[in-house]
Amino acid sequence: MDSLIKKLLVYVDGSEESVTAAQYAICLAKISNAEITALYVVNTRAAEDLVKANIFLKSEEEEYTRDIEADAERYLNHVRNLGLQKGITIVTKKKRGTPFLEIKNEVVQEKPDLLILGELSKIRSRRDEFYNEAERAMRNVGCSVLIVKDEETVWAHFENLTP
Repeated sequence: MDSLIKKLLVYVDGSEESVTAAQYAICLAKISNAEITALYVVNTRAAEDLVKANIFLKSEEEEYTRDIEADAERYLNHVRNLGLQKGITIVTKKKRGTPFLEIKNEVVQEKPDLLILGELSKIRSRRDEFYNEAERAMRNVGCSVLIVKDEETVWAHFENLTP
């Protein structure tokens, strides 16, 4: 019987929850022999909004975006190295734009069997709810979505995974 899961897409946003999601994806890929792609989206909309609100000058927006680009590279390299520790090759992709739209586009283009997201943050306001990019992606993608919780259990499974 063919595996139900052949392609995984994990969204990495720099949070601990997204790294936990990547560890879970590695465990899942190991037992199902699936391919993993890790996606980081540099949120250019957030920087543009800060300029429009006169919180940032244009030059500050550019510096902010460069910093986020560097963070993206660090997190994608970290996730790639986690995979290599366990004998899993992870394809990494960095995109720029509105995160939920870029995640949705990646799902349309690559057709993963499962999108893996870290635990969603607590909603403290309507604004938080509207701007939670992972939740918006979860509601708008055309594939199954797995929300990873329980960091300690995931860590234990990851640590026990043999390369």
